Amino acid sequence: MKTLKTIRIILAALMLAGITALLLGGNTIEGGGLRQWFGWMPKVQLLPAILSLNVVVIIAILVVTLLIGRAYCSVVCPMGVFQDIFVWARRIIYGKKHKYHYAKAANGMRYIVLVLFVLAMLVGMGSIAVLIAPYSAYARMVTGLHATGVVQWVAIITLVVIGLMSFTMGRIWCNTLCPVGTLLGLISRHSLFGIRINADKCAGCRKCEHRCKAMCIDIDNKSVDRSRCVDCMDCLAECKSGAITFGRKITRPTGTAEVDGSRRKFVVGTVAVGAAMAVQAQEQKLDGGLAALMDKQVPLRKTSLKPFGAISLKNFSTRCTACQLCVSQCPEKVLRPSAKLESLMQPEMNYTDGYCRMACTRCSEVCPAGAIKPITKEEKTVISIGCAVVLKDNCIGCGTCARHCPSAAISMVDGKPAVNEARCLGCGACEYYCPARPMTAIYVEGREIHTEI
Repeated sequence: MKTLKTIRIILAALMLAGITALLLGGNTIEGGGLRQWFGWMPKVQLLPAILSLNVVVIIAILVVTLLIGRAYCSVVCPMGVFQDIFVWARRIIYGKKHKYHYAKAANGMRYIVLVLFVLAMLVGMGSIAVLIAPYSAYARMVTGLHATGVVQWVAIITLVVIGLMSFTMGRIWCNTLCPVGTLLGLISRHSLFGIRINADKCAGCRKCEHRCKAMCIDIDNKSVDRSRCVDCMDCLAECKSGAITFGRKITRPTGTAEVDGSRRKFVVGTVAVGAAMAVQAQEQKLDGGLAALMDKQVPLRKTSLKPFGAISLKNFSTRCTACQLCVSQCPEKVLRPSAKLESLMQPEMNYTDGYCRMACTRCSEVCPAGAIKPITKEEKTVISIGCAVVLKDNCIGCGTCARHCPSAAISMVDGKPAVNEARCLGCGACEYYCPARPMTAIYVEGREIHTEI
């Protein structure tokens, strides 16, 4: 039985390492190789799969959960594997004093959090809801630790909260606050295979209970709460009498709770609602490498800019899980997490350090949730995500914006730029190259709905 635990640890380590490498090394030269090897990993996460309507992944996760339980939480989910690092650290520090004890499931809290999460996603408050989505939370933590401002604070708070909860109480976050864990728990309680206890062989030593980080093994009643068990297989290695095995689920002993019909209805209802859910400090610039340039100021955009392939502001805000994968992959550093409450941590375009080049479709290739649809380089050249706006009083008449416009949407008229709105893509080249200081002479205003030119 130790073989099952070894296989689980190897697969979990590979998944965690792959996703972490992808998030940290995406916009480097080596990032192309990382995307080739690990690009599929974010797309097999449950919430992104639901939002992108990836039916194959959704069905695969549900079938596996129905067969063997919540193996997803111990192998596929990076936040789940990340928590195991703190569990392991506790075990090393405390040694034999490292003990967990069975605790009743906080089902009231679990279901309330799940319902609120689903409702928030449905009413357009997804940017707030996904703060507790496991994959998104882990991705924001990894990418945000070396950022600045709000992004960094969110990453630090996530690390501290998850770390302390995991170190002191094992998988309590997974089994109380995580909406994915609760949803899969509703299904795994009906799983065909799982951890089972042979009462005739059990010596009552409680070693398995003390090792269970999900605190779901009840030795007094010789039962396992399958809704909270994450299939880590730690208990198998602890039992010396062979009383604990992983196999076909058996009928619960008399006196233990049975799953009633209302809970089955709740499972069906939750899955149905889940399907409905589908519907930093800037670097200093130098002028010729000699004199430091004054920071450029851009007027507050009335409509934020979303990436090519986002289709519309509504589609993006509804589907985006704020996982920061597109931000980490952007080679021009154009995508930045939003600090606005209504779109908190969801990426938006910023042309301070670069502009969106027509030859790059990186963000549309890596988005696992369908917030940015895959597009080709050719398709990108006929999509308009915004339109340039000229502030003539600030213009010095240099013509830089016209020279750098890739769609020839800007021409100089009487020494001032004029924008052909029918041709403007909103790529931001004009805004980025404009030398006017402190306030730029041209900037890009976003579109609610992206159009074709």
